[in-house]
Amino acid sequence: MRTLFIGDIVGSPGRLIVQERLADLVEHRHIDLVVANGENSASGFGITPKIAEELLGLGIEVLTGGNHSWDRKEILEYIPHQPRLLRPANFAAVNPGGGLFVGELKTGVKFAVLNLQGRVFLAPNDDPFKKADELLASLPAEVAFVLVDMHAETTSEKIALGWYLDGRVTAVVGTHTHVATADERVLPRGTAYITDVGMTGPHDGVIGMDRTGIIKKFLDGLPARFEVATGDNQMNAVLIETDEAAPRNEAGRLSAKSIERLRLRID
Repeated sequence: MRTLFIGDIVGSPGRLIVQERLADLVEHRHIDLVVANGENSASGFGITPKIAEELLGLGIEVLTGGNHSWDRKEILEYIPHQPRLLRPANFAAVNPGGGLFVGELKTGVKFAVLNLQGRVFLAPNDDPFKKADELLASLPAEVAFVLVDMHAETTSEKIALGWYLDGRVTAVVGTHTHVATADERVLPRGTAYITDVGMTGPHDGVIGMDRTGIIKKFLDGLPARFEVATGDNQMNAVLIETDEAAPRNEAGRLSAKSIERLRLRID
């Protein structure tokens, strides 16, 4: 089984490169499941129902979220009716939507995607470690593949969760900081891990936004309106491979065979 996780999609440039490159990538790399973080896909802040449907229509099976999940208020009425659009599971229980999706591939493999958000330098949500314990315990035994998107600010919190879940899930991938890290590996008990997948969108700015406004903000500290950047449009992703014939991990899930960083560009 091959799973593609696409890093934070930023604005229309990010959506464009997914539209132009995803189908060929799925075909040529024989990908079975595509998951993406979409919380910055609407002009860099949030996601709208229209954009969610557009991305799901491109072959993305599940969209994850993060601290910008509620930036577009129209999503509040949409998300309870679209289980394939997640928000972090450790948000307050009164929030609409959910943070766990369970599905089945055409091959018959049952999979789960769990979305969590860190608490260091972010809003004081529920404990993501305890929430992971709770939701993993709720999964049926026949769910073979489990991927966790840990949307967090600090590398330490993401790395800690990776070790905490090693041997219990198939993969833990980090999002939010928009800069790809070079620490992808399979942990000793079979969990694929990377601290940050990076972002999908324009890299000629500052984490996806126009660099002029960002630099001005650093210089004068005044309120500023940020716009999505242009130039050097990249898709940053990871490809996680598992072998259904290999021994399962200690939780009975598929172990990762490999994790590979991918970087694609368009002119």
